[in-house]
Amino acid sequence: MIRVLLADDQHLVRQAMAALLSFEPDIEVVAEVERGDLVVAAVAEHRPDVVLLDIEMPGRDGLSVAADLDVKVIILTTFGRPGYLRRAMDAGVSGFVVKDARAEELAAAIRDVCAGGRVVDRRLAAASRTTGACPLTARERAALRAAAGGGTIADVAARLFLSPGTVRNYLSAAIRKTGARNRAEAARIAETNGWL
Repeated sequence: MIRVLLADDQHLVRQAMAALLSFEPDIEVVAEVERGDLVVAAVAEHRPDVVLLDIEMPGRDGLSVAADLDVKVIILTTFGRPGYLRRAMDAGVSGFVVKDARAEELAAAIRDVCAGGRVVDRRLAAASRTTGACPLTARERAALRAAAGGGTIADVAARLFLSPGTVRNYLSAAIRKTGARNRAEAARIAETNGWL
């Protein structure tokens, strides 16, 4: 029996996955969590063979959680972006499946990963080959993330505990590296590619 832990902040999605997986004779959902910051403790308590992990959850994002787990992880997300795939693989996950996959595909992915394989959504794998690696530094990404929330350079600087000049430099570099015309477009490009 393959023991699975589900981590997704959307109750309906999590419960639907649990219900669908309950029809599989060799898969058992042993725990469900709705926050990223609860996953590590739940893994220690329930000892699953595979964790199905959403990327965007409250408390802690799935990609940072995956890097801290010593268990097979499949990222299961709505956000099928090449940058997310690259970051997930860097975090050591064994699979990356988008939420519009069929139930049979998800069950097969769990079995493959449990057997030591790697599973990646084909469409996303193809897209990731054409999208380059993130050209932004960690500081440039942080500045873009903060700027995407709106406000002036001074507002962004205050949120990041940096000087306005430093923030302006980071945003200018991000705009140049993404080929954008302004910081809003740079943030949109970075988000679309999964770099933020």
